[in-house]
Amino acid sequence: MKLAFVFRSTPFGRASTREGLDALLAATAFCDEQDIAVFFLDDGVFSLLNHQDPAQILQKDVVNMFKLLDLYDIEQRYICLESLATAKMTASDCIITCEKMARAALLTLLGKAERVLTF
Repeated sequence: MKLAFVFRSTPFGRASTREGLDALLAATAFCDEQDIAVFFLDDGVFSLLNHQDPAQILQKDVVNMFKLLDLYDIEQRYICLESLATAKMTASDCIITCEKMARAALLTLLGKAERVLTF
């Protein structure tokens, strides 16, 4: 994998998640989809939490935009099991499917990326 996009912060309150998603989608114009991987860990797992209503806090719905990963054929998607447990979430709470991995295995895989962008 050439590019790894790591989402570690909550989707609201800062623009980093939205900016990261924009960068990720833009990267698909320059890279083969097989060269891009997406990782969700720490508070980044909240970026995938289904049934959020950001309009209540006057925010754009960045969470539903993650469904575009399917449209862009980005299939290398990983989520940290420990982060899910800390957030009291399960894979069924997520808006898209991701491969669940233990933190150590996820970080090992992340270490194989040529470039890592963290949001």
